[in-house]
Amino acid sequence: MPRVFSFAVVLSALAAPAAAQPLTIAQAIDEALQHNLALYAERSQLTVAEAQMVGARLRPNPVVSFSADHLDLLGTGFDDTNNGGPPEIAWRIDVPFERGGKRDARIALASVVRSAAEAQFADAVRTLRQEVTLACVDVLAAEATRALAADTLRTYDDLVRVNRARVTAGSIASFEATRSEVAMLQFRATVVRAELELAAATAKLRVLLGRPPGDPIAIADSLASAGGTAVPDGAALESMAMSARADLRALQLAQARSVADLRLQEALGRVDYAVGAEYRRQQGTSGRSNSLGFFVSAPLPISNRNQGEIARAGAEREQVERQIAARKAQIAADVRGALHEYTTTRDLVAAIERDLLKPAAHARDISAYTYRAGGATLLEFLDAQRAFNETTQSYVDAQASLRRAAARLNAAIGTEVAP
Repeated sequence: MPRVFSFAVVLSALAAPAAAQPLTIAQAIDEALQHNLALYAERSQLTVAEAQMVGARLRPNPVVSFSADHLDLLGTGFDDTNNGGPPEIAWRIDVPFERGGKRDARIALASVVRSAAEAQFADAVRTLRQEVTLACVDVLAAEATRALAADTLRTYDDLVRVNRARVTAGSIASFEATRSEVAMLQFRATVVRAELELAAATAKLRVLLGRPPGDPIAIADSLASAGGTAVPDGAALESMAMSARADLRALQLAQARSVADLRLQEALGRVDYAVGAEYRRQQGTSGRSNSLGFFVSAPLPISNRNQGEIARAGAEREQVERQIAARKAQIAADVRGALHEYTTTRDLVAAIERDLLKPAAHARDISAYTYRAGGATLLEFLDAQRAFNETTQSYVDAQASLRRAAARLNAAIGTEVAP
């Protein structure tokens, strides 16, 4: 039997997941930037833009033609009587010449498209940084809530053991021990909910990091904010955001793209020429002959002068200008709202630390000591414990809200200004 037990212990140890290597929030962000699947898809836009640049630099290909005409394949027999033929074989090459600076306009448009793709990728990085930071904060908050619930459950377990001993000694009635057991059993549901919230937060973070399901994750940072860093005022933050936000830069580049597209469409409305040369060989009854021919061709721009695409590019330019104005207004609102949330939550955390934490813990400790000494009722002790739990949980929520507010403020500005 001991051998079977030892074998079971070894199997359980082998089946247990390996301990997670703790990550800081900065390390988690770096890992997400390397392995996040959505960012992989966004990065592919850069490759597409590079391919467009290659295509823009290419020149039109020359056209080679071969013809064999007046061949006596039907057996007519070309001679002086029927005046048929003679057979002709011709080689021809046509070289198109682009006018209006079409190639330069294509290159300029592709260059702006590539820069816009880089700005869009930078904005995707900004968004991912915010999402990973918020997910890490959710994990830290869930761990703090679970730790508080586990500590409270241990307090209730100790209370149940003490009350059972007191019932055995005849110090209290049995129904009071039963009430303490009921309180302990009810609180187990809180512990289960805390475990579920932690599992959900970890699963969300695991997806952002690009890790497989079930891979353990641990965050090494503290939930407490560093604090002490002075944040600039709203006007300075708005100015920083207008310079740093990648999504605004992407729209500004889209405006430049619309200008380059308009120039390209105007160039496409210019007529192109094609210059050709032909070698022709004839072989008839009277002898052989060789000849050269030269050609110039161009379409007649009677109906289609690319008016539709020129109008479309001009309309897109006006549309992007309105989008830029709307985005600037949205950025200003985002910065103001995030700054208000950050300052308000920071003041709330300071108020809880200053006014609530120590009194709540002191009241809980006094109530526990008084109850064990027989000077307080079980309801008074449970009320003090509940008040301590609510205060501590409010502090955990406020700390998590402060870290989230800092992440949103940094994302709204496009650079890190809050710890």
